[in-house]
Amino acid sequence: MVKANDPSLHSWIEIAPESDFPIQNLPFGIFRTTTRDPRVGVAIGEYILDLCVVAQHNLFELIDIDPTIFHRPYLNDFISLGKPVWRAVRNRVSHLLRNDNEEISGNSDLIRECLVLQSDAEMLMPVKVPNYTDFYSSIEHATNVGTMFRDPKNALLPNWKHIPIGYHGRASSIVVSGTPVHRPNGQTKAADADAPTFGPSRLLDFELEVAFITGKETQLGESITPDDATDYIFGVVLFNDWSARDMQTWEYVPLGPFLAKSFGSSISPWVVTLDALEPFKVKGPVQDPKPLPYLEYSGNHNYDIKLEVLIKPESGEENSICRSNYKYMYWNMNQQLTHQSSNGCNIQVGDMYASGTISGSEKDSYGSMLELTWRGTNPIKLSDGTERKFINDFDEVIMRGYGERNGIRIGFGEVRSQVLPAL
Repeated sequence: MVKANDPSLHSWIEIAPESDFPIQNLPFGIFRTTTRDPRVGVAIGEYILDLCVVAQHNLFELIDIDPTIFHRPYLNDFISLGKPVWRAVRNRVSHLLRNDNEEISGNSDLIRECLVLQSDAEMLMPVKVPNYTDFYSSIEHATNVGTMFRDPKNALLPNWKHIPIGYHGRASSIVVSGTPVHRPNGQTKAADADAPTFGPSRLLDFELEVAFITGKETQLGESITPDDATDYIFGVVLFNDWSARDMQTWEYVPLGPFLAKSFGSSISPWVVTLDALEPFKVKGPVQDPKPLPYLEYSGNHNYDIKLEVLIKPESGEENSICRSNYKYMYWNMNQQLTHQSSNGCNIQVGDMYASGTISGSEKDSYGSMLELTWRGTNPIKLSDGTERKFINDFDEVIMRGYGERNGIRIGFGEVRSQVLPAL
């Protein structure tokens, strides 16, 4: 067991039982306040532990690390130090926050200097994303989409069960939770029209996804095995892959998604380490036919992470519309990273790899409005009496996720974004 995962640990900081951030989590992020410039922090209960201040007080002196590494606007430099350092820092933070440790708790001035209320801080993009790949790895989602748009008896394309399907997306338009997203303009073509038109998308959708972030580089020509992939993955965030369905339908043949996706994707600000998610590993679905040897793996690499999507209309209440789980993924993250690198594509620190829409077998577990309303034929009724086929202007889409085992809840916080009208 990783020391920081010990379920018997308790912190000297009071933490609500329903908090996503107990002492067993300790996710990393970038924050700033009116008096602190961008820097690295760790979430603990309602607070942020300022690692820049912790380092300035030489509390990491037993770890061979440059203390200024925590005074950076992104996590990339810290992540590039490698898994032994990530683990050592998280274990040290855990030790400092334990209820039997007084290195910080015994000094009231140091407590005030080290701790910041999350409500007083602005969360920033945790990483500078050099490359972004979006996969298509939920068999339930792929089957639903294939059923809608193709022959239901042949919903999956012939390659789907042999290869983790993905495409390279737009890294520059990935934004952190709380950043509004404008409805995109683009070309669409009605089924009964002779020619396309240009204007705001009418079928704006979310996609419930989880994304992992790489923390170790490879050189051109190198590849990664599934069993080695864990050492290359720093952590995980929630990911909303915004999609303009009407634009996508018109543009995706023959090369796949383009402008229907690149206008924005939203992520949660706290990166939950793969170490913290270790207790939630579960066996994945049976892969039939058996994958090619380069995609074969040992152990369990799916994760029992409960996921929820909510819609909040302007001045309205939050409405829960979807409950799914990351464990449903057919292709796991180790296989995804292996396939990405299998042709010798070089992996970089901070690369982001989204899972693809996560849908379960039940209707209320579908991870997009496309599926939940079945192409708009079965609208969702909200608590204010209005209906949704897709997402309206000024709607806020909220995603939450957590794993829970033995009374310990490891959560991601949330990714929350409001849709603004097209410019």
